[in-house]
Amino acid sequence: MRGRRVVLFERERFPRFHIGESLLSSANEAFEALGVAERMLAAGFPEKWGARLFTHDGRAGRGVDFAVASGVARSQTYQVPRAEFDRILLERARELGVEIREGERVTACEFDAAGASIESVNGAAESRRTRVRALVDATGRAGLLAKRFALRTEEPRLANVAIYAHFSGVPRLPGERPDDIRLIARADAGWFWVIPIGPDLTSVGVVLPRPLYMRWPHGAPEEMLARAIADTPVVEVLMRGARREWPVRVEKDFSYFTSRYAGDRWILAGDAGSFLDPVFSTGVSIAMETGIEAAAELDRAVAADDFSARRFAGFERRCRRRYQSFRRFVVGFYTPQFRDLFFQERPPERIFRAVVTVLAGRWRPDPWNRFLGWLFFRFVGVQRWLPISPRAHRRDADAGYPG
Repeated sequence: MRGRRVVLFERERFPRFHIGESLLSSANEAFEALGVAERMLAAGFPEKWGARLFTHDGRAGRGVDFAVASGVARSQTYQVPRAEFDRILLERARELGVEIREGERVTACEFDAAGASIESVNGAAESRRTRVRALVDATGRAGLLAKRFALRTEEPRLANVAIYAHFSGVPRLPGERPDDIRLIARADAGWFWVIPIGPDLTSVGVVLPRPLYMRWPHGAPEEMLARAIADTPVVEVLMRGARREWPVRVEKDFSYFTSRYAGDRWILAGDAGSFLDPVFSTGVSIAMETGIEAAAELDRAVAADDFSARRFAGFERRCRRRYQSFRRFVVGFYTPQFRDLFFQERPPERIFRAVVTVLAGRWRPDPWNRFLGWLFFRFVGVQRWLPISPRAHRRDADAGYPG
């Protein structure tokens, strides 16, 4: 879009399956920047206005409305089938003149003072070498550069396992917001997502801390997902008439961060840099945000003919602060005292609005909302020792909360 030559290496051919279907309100700004806002509207994706929270037995729960979040220009966003959503982004890049090489896998990358040399191989096993001035690593969990430079560290308190599939016949929410995400806490430390992604297709998955998962009898993924559904009353009722349309998939140990997000002639964007547990649906929105920021950084670097790590220091600080801002909510979620407050039916209005502001994607709220967010976590700390809200979630060792 800024007149630079770009080549995109995509190891798969689109459309292709990918997990991560629920977006945040902040994604709307990315759609505008990328020039795809009208296409997102025309695609007819299920509309997401927030979330609906449930405890495992359905006795407690309430809505989360992004419209109450401070600084959100447009609260409504989408639940998306990633195959179609990612195709829209890829086609937009192609329209803008990006040289797209689908089905071409990068096998090596070498840096020198003048640029980088990329080795790749396509589906016909043909190898080639491409010379570039700088590289954005958007290889996600594969972590091309993060692994090469030993930058990645797993989050020990977020060592979780996700088991999921797509189903038809799952009832939608009653009322005016039928397609909001449902976040259902289990009786233990686990939780379910229920995300409508089409007229009759719903993504359903359970996330379990690894110690809890390891204590379960291990069988086929289908058996383990069926067990999790059966012993979570709210989900069991929802899934009585559902039919599985996709294979059951399992993802393990997917939360991590990196010690660096940029270096001489390279930048990490999206999941290549860091990824948090999907409980608050931050993945896709962070990926687009960091991708747009990386593009702006490289545009300035080309203009200045300076691709040093020092030039990218501001980008690195933003990535680190964004990760830490969301991380404290995600780590907090895997404590019973956080859940006691988060799932209560009538939380303090102003404090909860500050929490929703961050969970809508505003990771840098204004000072007042930062203070209210700080106050929320002080209440969480008090709840550990003194119940200021009913203790609705288990505290026993078998519940499986991380240490």
